[in-house]
Amino acid sequence: MTARLRIENLSKVFAENPRPALEMLRAGAGKAAVLEALGQVVGLDDVSFDVPSGAIYMVMGLSGSGKSTLARCINRLNEPSAGRILLDGQDLCALDEAGLRAIRRSRVSMVFQHFALLPNRRVIDNVEFGLKLRGVPPPQRRRRAEEMLHIVGLARWGHHRPHELSGGMRQRVGLARALATDADVLIMDEAFSALDPLIRTEMQDELLRLQRTLNKTILFITHDFQEALKLGTRIAVMAEGRVVREGTPQSIVLEPGSDYVAAFTREVDRARLFDARSVMAALATILRGQDRIVVGDASGEPGPGFLLDGEARVLGALSAAEVERARAGGPKPEPDGAFTCVPAGAKLVEVAGRYRPGEPIGVVDEAGRLVGLLGAREILARIAAGGSHD
Repeated sequence: MTARLRIENLSKVFAENPRPALEMLRAGAGKAAVLEALGQVVGLDDVSFDVPSGAIYMVMGLSGSGKSTLARCINRLNEPSAGRILLDGQDLCALDEAGLRAIRRSRVSMVFQHFALLPNRRVIDNVEFGLKLRGVPPPQRRRRAEEMLHIVGLARWGHHRPHELSGGMRQRVGLARALATDADVLIMDEAFSALDPLIRTEMQDELLRLQRTLNKTILFITHDFQEALKLGTRIAVMAEGRVVREGTPQSIVLEPGSDYVAAFTREVDRARLFDARSVMAALATILRGQDRIVVGDASGEPGPGFLLDGEARVLGALSAAEVERARAGGPKPEPDGAFTCVPAGAKLVEVAGRYRPGEPIGVVDEAGRLVGLLGAREILARIAAGGSHD
């Protein structure tokens, strides 16, 4: 994927003269050593990562890890001490005040933890606010605000004041306001952490629903690893101002890489995190005819297989004996048994619910083509597996 937002060697030292601290950091000193030697606080230490276009990129860590400092540096509420922030190749750190205002008004929007709504303005006026700052004519910005309120399910609440809404509804207003500007990047800084657990879950689901429609590039700051797993396309885990692990949710759970990261993964419900694609066995073509294909496990282990048509769609299941006869050049195989097919993106908890003892499970892509095989042993092993801390 193309990187919409690229962070390159970003550092932030809270000091009038950060140079001595930066020199210590480059020499290998950590945040604690800088504080002890210079009395200066390091917020970020050489942070680098790419946020792909259309991704929900999660930055998570404990309090003091640097994640909120990172968010504030990206829109330059905090001035970085070193490094670059590239938005479609444009370095935001090199912008003057006028250029930065233009970026904030049209290309980067924020959703805050405590809503940051204007209490004396109606909901629709709050949603219009960013468009008003950009000089959008009143009729046009009203139409856009009404459209966004409809998208977040608050079309009937536009003429109410924020205090008349619940916490979850106010956060939807903040989200609608950010979306109204049609910004390239949406930064969400602990956006749901002030909400009650049930409302928080609803807002997470709402964000995923909106993302399927709008396909925004989102940088989401959180201290909740479960939230990062649920929402994230990729995750950067921070500690002491540094990124200590970066990758897909699945890869981080499987290979945390350190005790610090592993501590977040211990209570993860793997059945709801991993999908069929992550555990399926690769296919091997055993026999190919004019309009029939026999496939089995690419490992060569004896087991059932499938008979496919010329487009790789499943015609039926084959017993292990039928697969071996096909491998040996025997008579034309015939399907002989019930089977189940699941989408490649189906979570293992869904797959387990559809499993029938003795029936092979095929994994299919969006076009219905067979792309892999599943067995109960592989499903259970992935759900029970522990990550490596190396």
